[in-house]
Amino acid sequence: MAATRDGPNLDERRRRELAGSFQDGGGHYDRVRPGYPSSSLQWLLAGGGRSIQAVLDVGAGTGKYTDLLLRAGLDVVALDPSRDMLAQLARRHPRVRTIHGAAEEIALPDANMDAAVVAQAWHWCDPLQASAEISRVLRPGGTLGLIWNQLDVSVPWVHRLSRIMHAGDVHRPGFRPLVGPEFSSLAAQVTQWEQPLTPADLLELAQSRSYYLAAGVVDRNRVLGNLRWYLHEHLGHAVDDVLQLPYLTHTWRADKHV
Repeated sequence: MAATRDGPNLDERRRRELAGSFQDGGGHYDRVRPGYPSSSLQWLLAGGGRSIQAVLDVGAGTGKYTDLLLRAGLDVVALDPSRDMLAQLARRHPRVRTIHGAAEEIALPDANMDAAVVAQAWHWCDPLQASAEISRVLRPGGTLGLIWNQLDVSVPWVHRLSRIMHAGDVHRPGFRPLVGPEFSSLAAQVTQWEQPLTPADLLELAQSRSYYLAAGVVDRNRVLGNLRWYLHEHLGHAVDDVLQLPYLTHTWRADKHV
C-alpha cells in the first residue's frame, strides 16, 4: 500500500478512507510502483537469534516485497484487505498462499510464522492491535519487519515534486514507528537508491497515490496539471527524458519477546 502525508497521525476515519482507495486498481499500482532493494531483506534476515523460513507478508498488495521474499527462498503467506491487489499477486506468484484480511485479525494459527513483514502498509494499521495480532501468529523470538520506500526530499527538486503529488512517503529522519509491547530491540537500516522514470511515468506514479485516488475530479486535474508544468516547463524535461528519482528505503526490525 501507499503512504500518506499524514502518516501515523491520521485519525481513524481518514485512515480508513485513504486506505480504502486501494481496494481497486491493483494492475495500475503494480505497474507503476517501485520495488524494494534486496539489502532491505538481507538486513532483516541477518538479525534475530533464529532462522527464518516461514514469512507472513502483511499488506502484501500486489507483491512488491513478496518478490524479495521468494527470491530468498522463503515460504510466504500474503495478507491484504484488497481482493484486487491479491489477485494481481496471485497472477505473478500462483504458488503463494493468499489471505484476504487485515493485520488486526489474521486467519492463521498461533505461533505459525518465523517472521512478518509490513512493507509500505504499517501506517494503514492500528499499530497496537496489529502488533498484538502479529505477535500471536509469530513463534517465540520471531521477527517483525516494517519497511517504507521514502522519497529523498533532501534533494530540492524531489521536495517540490512530493508537495505537488501530495506524497506522504517522504523521508523524515526523526521518525520512529510505534509497535506494541510484544516487541523489543527496535533497530533501523536505510538504503539509498534511484528509480529511473520518464515524466509520463511520474504522472502515472502520482495517479497511484492515496491522495489522488481519494480526490475529486477538480483536485485530480489540478495535481496532473501542476505536475506537467513542473516537469516540462519549470524543469525543462522532454517527454522521453529519463529522470533518476532518489529513494531512501527505511527498514525497521523488532523481535518478539521469547
